[in-house]
Amino acid sequence: MTYRIIPDFDGRVAQWVSDGIKKDDCAWLKERLCSFAFADSDKLLGGLVFHNYEPEHSLWWTVYSNDKRWCNRRMLHAMFGLAFEHFKCRRINLLVDEDNESSLRFVQKLGFKIEGRLRRFRSPDKDSFLLGMLKEECIWIKSAG
Repeated sequence: MTYRIIPDFDGRVAQWVSDGIKKDDCAWLKERLCSFAFADSDKLLGGLVFHNYEPEHSLWWTVYSNDKRWCNRRMLHAMFGLAFEHFKCRRINLLVDEDNESSLRFVQKLGFKIEGRLRRFRSPDKDSFLLGMLKEECIWIKSAG
């Protein structure tokens, strides 16, 4: 199997990610810096959108996957390297809904830390966790530590 990172030049991957996470409000897509698909041959396995970028400060990630095979070391090195080394961010932020336990465990295994709870953030009956990772905490880039 050949896993590839495919740049999203026309916004289709970002829209696929948005559709996958079932977000009706896609305003955050307008703040998209870049996005990528993770594929095995021609099958999309996942997508990552970098958005709400503040140069030399932070950016937000929105990730969607329908197949966990996208997440391999090569992909992680590339995506964290892009955020921390190319875009020179100090931190990456993301949100996970409280009922999405598998995603919460996954991003914590990557090294993200829970920094807060946003009560009734995405819906009237659901909280979301705010997670972040600082560059010096990232084990996926060479210059970490």
